[in-house]
Amino acid sequence: MIKLRQRLSHQEGFTLIELLIVIVIIGILLAIAVPSYLGFKDRANKRAAQSDLREAVPVAEAYYSDHGTYGTMTFGSMQAIDSGISTAITVGAKSSGGYCLSATVGNATWAVHGPGATWYKAGTCTGSAVSVNS
Repeated sequence: MIKLRQRLSHQEGFTLIELLIVIVIIGILLAIAVPSYLGFKDRANKRAAQSDLREAVPVAEAYYSDHGTYGTMTFGSMQAIDSGISTAITVGAKSSGGYCLSATVGNATWAVHGPGATWYKAGTCTGSAVSVNS
């Protein structure tokens, strides 16, 4: 019996306080890391949408050069010119002399108005202009 008592009294392990301290430290690290990760993800989506638009502008200009108008341009006709164009691209407002392309990647939506891709804005194409997200 004495040996059994000695064995039971010499057991080692973590106390409840030590475990709580470790959990609090992990919680603090997560509170720091998660918002940073979400910020990185949002910026990556924004840059990907802008990159897709930069890739689509020469395709739209090539379409104009082949057809003499932007009015009949569709995503399918752009894909016929460049099969590698991103499927995130949407052909919005268009006329014989201009176009609006938008791209959505994740939760980031950006649009460009052309010819010549004069400006990029956060938002989508509506009507004959770009609707800007506030």
